[in-house]
Amino acid sequence: MKKIIVSLLTASLIIVAGCNAGGGDPKTVLTSFFDALMKKDFDTAKKLATKDSEGMMSMIQMGMQNVKDTADMSKFNKNDMEFGNAVINGDVATVPVKEKSSGETTDFTLKKEGGSWKVAFDKSTLMEMAQKKMKEHGMDMNNMNPEEMEKAGKAIDSAGKMLDQMKDSLK
Repeated sequence: MKKIIVSLLTASLIIVAGCNAGGGDPKTVLTSFFDALMKKDFDTAKKLATKDSEGMMSMIQMGMQNVKDTADMSKFNKNDMEFGNAVINGDVATVPVKEKSSGETTDFTLKKEGGSWKVAFDKSTLMEMAQKKMKEHGMDMNNMNPEEMEKAGKAIDSAGKMLDQMKDSLK
């Protein structure tokens, strides 16, 4: 009898592990990530983000600790957003998120880590998102005049240095 129970438990665990091996749905992970940020549950948000996102998540945590639950927090309210369907390409997924008030859509990137989908909220991914948005608004980095290019480059360098300093100060 004991062997039968152990066998059934083992089989159940294998079946459950097999069902969870996909790491969930990228869209669900992203909505959970926004929920966690809205609630200032940074432990959960960090678990839902990639390892490369650790520095950015720590910086967001430091910045949001003093923010009261006001309009500043509404940018993370998933009820003000429409989440599109995930487009999966191997270990990378993209989920379009439309802000209802502005109609602006941003594609969020998720990556597989350890068999689970994680939100890519690291410096390079956020910079790619910003460059895509700039291009959508007619600010193509490849077609800027030298003065605009220099300004954009300085802003990017400054943001990168600030993120690196924040990351270093948290060690």
